[in-house]
Amino acid sequence: MEFIEDIEDLIQSQDITPNERYVNRKNVTVRARRITKAIDAKSCISTAHEKSILENVIPETQKVFLKTWGCAHNNSDSEYMAGQLESYGYCITQDKAEADLWLLNSCTVKNPSEDTFRNDIQTAAHLGKHVVLAGCVPQAAPKSEYLQELSIVGVHQIDRVAEVVEETLKGHSVRLLQTKKINGKKVAGPNLSLPKVRKNPLIEIIPINSGCLNACTYCKTKFARADLVSYLPEEIVRRAAHVFTEGVCEIWLTSEDTGTYGRDIGFSLPELLWKLIEVIPEGCMLRLGMTNPPYILEHLDEMAKILTHPKVYSFLHVPVQSGSDSVLADMKREYCREDFERIVDFLRSSVPGITIATDIICGFPTETETDFEDTMALYLERLLQKCTGYRLIWSRFAPNV
Repeated sequence: MEFIEDIEDLIQSQDITPNERYVNRKNVTVRARRITKAIDAKSCISTAHEKSILENVIPETQKVFLKTWGCAHNNSDSEYMAGQLESYGYCITQDKAEADLWLLNSCTVKNPSEDTFRNDIQTAAHLGKHVVLAGCVPQAAPKSEYLQELSIVGVHQIDRVAEVVEETLKGHSVRLLQTKKINGKKVAGPNLSLPKVRKNPLIEIIPINSGCLNACTYCKTKFARADLVSYLPEEIVRRAAHVFTEGVCEIWLTSEDTGTYGRDIGFSLPELLWKLIEVIPEGCMLRLGMTNPPYILEHLDEMAKILTHPKVYSFLHVPVQSGSDSVLADMKREYCREDFERIVDFLRSSVPGITIATDIICGFPTETETDFEDTMALYLERLLQKCTGYRLIWSRFAPNV
């Protein structure tokens, strides 16, 4: 049994270097990773530097430092923003000190991520850097005091990041927070064919939908990503087929809840996965992102077949959050403990060697000792004893009381 702090840590713990993973692959060129030069905020000068205001911005002479917190969806957004900035002529640098502007892509799920995000904004101010904020924090709470007078590019507007960067370098404050629409209809996000700068050149993260169908009482992300909007299957498949021609060896599907994919357009996740499998070359792989229990229950038979396919990792992230039906009801999770147990038992019996990741929230405001014991019983009786290789992701809940 291995304890991991966060699902992204789990993915990274499995993500050995491209050289190690693909050492025996032919026709794969591995580029060296960029190394980030860290700057300690305490070492910054005590008085803030003056920002240099530019009347005319020449992209080829400006450098942008980009930092990302949070989920795979956020990382995909950052890769798209980096691709657009580079195509516009800006240089993406890992050196905070030499950058003219810091682009900070935030996560609102956990307090530590938001705290470091806030600290980096303060550090940038001390260094006299221009700042553009992105991600779920400014999208969900743009009126927060520490975000005032700063430029924001919303999660639905990342395809306009170059405009926001240019205006910010000129000393202007720009805020693009509107939901993107085409012909009056909401779209999931930027066109998937936009240029990207991948953090790992061998892995393509493809967002398949944005937002979700739930209204969990503890989750703030819904305020940022809003309701479910899915990409069309042909757009996703076209993107996947293209990136394999660029040397990508893995595609990761991501969203706030992959299990809900297609419900708004009359499609389903298994239907999409079978179409993707058709375009995955021999020796390449697909990894599926998180799905909540209610939306995987309907497709257990098909999902088991897909997860046993040689081109698909036998891995699934299914958050349970609590072993108490009472707490799950207070969380508005829309399933019960028995539903989760059914998913685990079925997949373990149908998919040999499957790895299942889950999340557990301890200390929910209405949780009693009995509720906690129910969660521990689920862990001890169901997960620990029956799930060999099971990964448990602990989430800490700190209510404001």
